[in-house]
Amino acid sequence: MSNRLKIELGSLPEDGRAFEGELPPEIFELPEDDAKPVGPLIYDLWVQRFESELLLTGSISAPFEFTCVVTLKQFVQTIHLDGTAISIEIGNQGEIDITDDLREEILINFPADPRCDEGDVPEPCEIDSRYLSVDKSTEDGLPTPPRAESDDLWSALDTLKDLKDQS
Repeated sequence: MSNRLKIELGSLPEDGRAFEGELPPEIFELPEDDAKPVGPLIYDLWVQRFESELLLTGSISAPFEFTCVVTLKQFVQTIHLDGTAISIEIGNQGEIDITDDLREEILINFPADPRCDEGDVPEPCEIDSRYLSVDKSTEDGLPTPPRAESDDLWSALDTLKDLKDQS
């Protein structure tokens, strides 16, 4: 498995050429507290040159481990992009590395709020009812957060409303 996908423009036929293969998960270089790649980026692309532009069409996919925003469970979801089209300005370069372009296309399609019921193996995505109410019984063994002693924040807003009413 190659670490980069480079296209040699001089040997690219006018009508284009197919490229397929895998890129290692290390290309994603994500922070530790973010999603984690759990497999390679798989690509099946048709690459064609149009003057100063390189057009990539086809499919790319990569599996990631996300944390569910509801249950906080870890789950795997594969980002599949079928029918993708990526345009790259190429200028007069002899060889172009398209690895970062494929990486970015996957990353911008991450789910905004990952949920375990949308994973490759969907799981029930329900919050534990013990966490739903501050006025819960103390018998569940969960710590109860302290309650505010006063209503100062809301009182400040009421003061602003009173000023508006005077004008």
